[in-house]
Amino acid sequence: MADEKRFAILIDADNIAPKYINSILNEITDKGTITYKRVYCDWTGQGATGWKKVLLKHSLTPIQQYSYTYGKNATDSAMIIDAMDILYGGEVDGFALCSSDSDFTRLAARLREAGKIVIGLGESKTPSPFCAACNEFKFLDRIIDDDEDDDDKESKNSKNGSKKSESKSGEKSSSKSKKSEKDDETSVTSLDKIAAALKDIILANSGESNGMDMGELGSRLQKRYPDFDTRNYGYSKFSIFLKTFDFLSMEHIGTSINVMLNVPEADDSVEKKIIEMVRSHGEKGINLGSLSSDIKNEFPAFNPKEYGYSKFEQYIRSIDAIEVRNSTPLNKKVFIRND
Repeated sequence: MADEKRFAILIDADNIAPKYINSILNEITDKGTITYKRVYCDWTGQGATGWKKVLLKHSLTPIQQYSYTYGKNATDSAMIIDAMDILYGGEVDGFALCSSDSDFTRLAARLREAGKIVIGLGESKTPSPFCAACNEFKFLDRIIDDDEDDDDKESKNSKNGSKKSESKSGEKSSSKSKKSEKDDETSVTSLDKIAAALKDIILANSGESNGMDMGELGSRLQKRYPDFDTRNYGYSKFSIFLKTFDFLSMEHIGTSINVMLNVPEADDSVEKKIIEMVRSHGEKGINLGSLSSDIKNEFPAFNPKEYGYSKFEQYIRSIDAIEVRNSTPLNKKVFIRND
């Protein structure tokens, strides 16, 4: 289609394993048309063996970059230079930067400044600044298919047949252990943050129906957390993922789905406790911030947004028995209403 987005895929082979190639291509193909497919590596080194096997199969263009200094990643500069050349050529609408290296953070930011779509693809060990610099970030180790690529299977089978199979088995156990340790430091946004964001987005964008279109909700959530992908949490569909949150409900309206917050009924116990706390301070009143902290300690689940108020102060002002006064320009106190 004429309006399809064109993407350039740039792969840092020093940081991305060839087993991810199918996932990379599938992810970007879903977004549009791939016009550049370049893999950066020192092809004279042993580390390039795996990538050499998939070059022809997927029509990838190898870009040679010698490692001038041991221990240094020489592909970074080559990728950055090519990305800028492609940018100024004006032939693409977006870039897929495939790496787990935070050195590409500034490149991602620069490409976005130029109005380009930037999709990052790397492992879950990727530093969060690089994830945040992209429009979207996909964790390849979370979304890769269970069925490995045939080339990877052949490579593993040959290794298993070597004389050092027992020692390699021990190494694999060790590497798995290290991997599990790294998983604890993952950049994947926690479910608690996702839940809070869902509430905020719906409250900020819903009308009287207290809900919003599921597609728009997903789009706004993706913008807030570029690394968000339901597959990171074990789900293939956004609608199924949303059903795991008991504070949400969904209804079909024509061909679209409306997502709503299950707004709780007004809790008299909270309001009574607030009045009790204010009354206990007599004519001196109680500081608004202190009252807010005390209520949160007493009712941890209380959230004024769920009652239609953006701030605690607005909720307090809705209670007829009390009033808020400015004791100083920067300090507000709450009193029992005298009239």
